[in-house]
Amino acid sequence: MEDLTKGAPRIKAAIFDLDGTLLNTLPDLVVVTNTALENAGMPPRTEREILGFVGNGVKSLISQAVPEGTTPEELAKVYDEWCRLHHQLGTRLTRPYPGVVEMLDELKARGIALGVLSNKFDDGVQEVVAQYLPGYFTVVHGESAEIPRKPDPTGLRRSIAELGVTPEEALYAGDSPNDVRTAIAAGAFPVAVAWGYHTEEDFQAPGAEPSLMAHHPQDILALV
Repeated sequence: MEDLTKGAPRIKAAIFDLDGTLLNTLPDLVVVTNTALENAGMPPRTEREILGFVGNGVKSLISQAVPEGTTPEELAKVYDEWCRLHHQLGTRLTRPYPGVVEMLDELKARGIALGVLSNKFDDGVQEVVAQYLPGYFTVVHGESAEIPRKPDPTGLRRSIAELGVTPEEALYAGDSPNDVRTAIAAGAFPVAVAWGYHTEEDFQAPGAEPSLMAHHPQDILALV
């Protein structure tokens, strides 16, 4: 994939997806999801299956994880249980990806405004960012009544405005094709990361090709 960093605009803000981009949350997602399923009398899923379900928010994860034929009422109960367990069990197995903290330190030192925009429910985003990456981000948003799930660009446009820059001065980095689509729709510089929950081949889909494929967090520093 072509590296377009030479033609990149002057970046003043960097906004990131969370799960699969800054933090490896998959081990905790497996524990919480399977506990919620088992508490509802439903069979557990493998880590590989759950990996295939992530990327579009908790409701999407749960709707794919429950057995076929699950009623909307049962689905809602599993979702509520998932959220309860997430708060109760915490994120004990979650860790930043190698190089992420160092990248954020350098971006902050260079005066780059930082933000997070995730499809995870907002309370969960606020909690895990405060726990594992405190003090870096001026703006942190998860899915809420005001922030619809990506690829809707509303949340990214709002985050860019809150950071006081134009879309052309912002990059958005994420590990899924929807993250790239979101960046393009918002007018930001789209960056895909290769270390997350999707393969590089996933970014060959129409409308999901990033301007930069980052193989290590340090690659993003080339933009600033």
